[in-house]
Amino acid sequence: MAMFTRDRRDADRDIESYTPLCRSHGGAEVLALLPDPVTARLCLDLAEDAAHAIHGSMAAAHIGSEPMTLVFSPEEIDLIQLRDHAEGSSRQRFEQVGRAFATWRRRHSQRRTVFLDDCRGDVARCVATECAASELVVTSRHGNADARDAFRSVVFSQHKLVLMPPPRDYYQGNLFGHVVIGWRQQGHAEETLIAAKRWLAAAKRITLVCIDDTDGKAERSAEAMLARLALQGQVVAIASNGRSIGEAIVEFAKTEKATCLLIGAFKHGYLLELLFGRITRYVLSHATMPVMMKH
Repeated sequence: MAMFTRDRRDADRDIESYTPLCRSHGGAEVLALLPDPVTARLCLDLAEDAAHAIHGSMAAAHIGSEPMTLVFSPEEIDLIQLRDHAEGSSRQRFEQVGRAFATWRRRHSQRRTVFLDDCRGDVARCVATECAASELVVTSRHGNADARDAFRSVVFSQHKLVLMPPPRDYYQGNLFGHVVIGWRQQGHAEETLIAAKRWLAAAKRITLVCIDDTDGKAERSAEAMLARLALQGQVVAIASNGRSIGEAIVEFAKTEKATCLLIGAFKHGYLLELLFGRITRYVLSHATMPVMMKH
C-alpha cells in the first residue's frame, strides 16, 4: 500500500526549517508532478504558465518510492540502499522538493493558493492517484530514479497529456508563443492535438510540420485536423535530407524559434520503445524547448 501524508502548515516560515505538508489538490486542470528536486522549480513554472493560458487551476504533488511500505527481495533492498546513498532517503528527497516548492511559492502572492501534496510508496500507484483528475501533467523524465519511474507511468500507464521541460534550463517563458507540431498522417499526433486543444487555442502561433511528405497526404490531413479543431495555423512540408525524423523536427523547431514542441509520443509500448523507439527519444533528449506529448 502507498503511504500518503496530508496536512497543512504555514508556507511563509523560514525556508530552511520548512517541512512541506500536504493539501489535496482537488482536481486542478494542470498538475506539476515533482519527484526530483533539481527539476521542481522548472516544472512549477511550466505548470503555472500552462494553467494561466487556459485560465485554469494548478496543483503540485511530490511523489517518491517508499521502501518501508513495500515488499522487496534481498537484491532489490541492496539496490535501494545504494540509491539512498546516492540520492538520499525518501524523506530527504521529499524535504528537498519541499524547499524548492517553498522558494517558488513565496516569490508571488498569487501562488499562496497552490499547495504541495505528497504521496510516497509505490510510484505507479502514486502517479495514478495524483494525476487522475488533471488534464495536463507537467513532469520531467530527467533526474533521479523516481522521476524516470513517474514519467514512464504517466505516459505509458495513465496516457496523460504531458508537458516536459527541456533537459537543461532553457525555458524563458512565453510557453505558447509559437507551438510547432510534428505531424504524421498516422500516429499519436492526432490524439495529442485533441487532448491539447485548450492550450493550442491559447497559442499565438501554430505551425504543423510534415517530414518527407512526398504525396501531400500528411499536409492535407494536417489542414483537415486544424479545421476540425477550429484552430488557426500554418502547415509546412520539409525534407529530412538524410537526417532522422526526430532530428528534422527538432532542428525545424529551433530554426522557427518555437516556444513549445508538440508530438505524438511513442509508437509502441514501453518495452518495444526500449528496443525500437527513436523519434520520441531523440526529441526528448535534444529539444531545447518544452515538449508536450501524449501516448
